[in-house]
Amino acid sequence: MTKPTAAEQQNLLSMPPEEYMNPHQSEYFLRLLRFERQELLQHIDYLKSQLQRSEQQGDEADKAIREEELRLLFRQIDRESRLLPKIDAAMQRIHHGEYGYCRETGDPIGLARLLLRPTAELSIDAKIKQERVEAQYRK
Repeated sequence: MTKPTAAEQQNLLSMPPEEYMNPHQSEYFLRLLRFERQELLQHIDYLKSQLQRSEQQGDEADKAIREEELRLLFRQIDRESRLLPKIDAAMQRIHHGEYGYCRETGDPIGLARLLLRPTAELSIDAKIKQERVEAQYRK
């Protein structure tokens, strides 16, 4: 599976706004999401292989460094593993014809935003609103 090319991305961005989420665009994002999912799974496998590395020798400092490395590896595996359901959900939205539209407002999310964050479910305005509400709850 290959990553969509920059030329394909430019072609996508050059399409008129009234053709938003046409079959070509949906297919592009499906391929992009599949590619990112595959890359993510490979990276998680690599991180897990790093967990298998065994270093029992060394002084207390060496052991402490290894424990910190393990903590960071677990954290990264956790973070990346939480992205998998988001990718799967985005692919489901493509199959249901809902991809590219804000979950709250129904407005187009926009190609530029989707190219940066293919798993986006909210438009910029809805995301800003959500973050403001979340910030109020944290205070």
